Amino acid sequence: MSVHSSHPDIINRLKRAEGHIKSIIKMLEENRGCLDVAQQLHAVEKSITNAKKTLVHDHIDHCLSHAINDNSIDSAEALKEFKDITKYL
Repeated sequence: MSVHSSHPDIINRLKRAEGHIKSIIKMLEENRGCLDVAQQLHAVEKSITNAKKTLVHDHIDHCLSHAINDNSIDSAEALKEFKDITKYL
């Protein structure tokens, strides 16, 4: 696997989400209201989803397009890889 320019941003997003999850656990331990907890869970979920989308789009933009342009994979294999990765969107 190669490192892309988006990886540091994705790492930062995931580290923030990790801290946020710890805060949510503390909220639950302190018996905070369900609405507050649900809002925070939603925010973490969106953050992780955005990190995942960034990773998938980056893979399509760089890895897959480079492989096609460099003729390192054939079109059937490229299409299969594209289908495989887009199921995570």
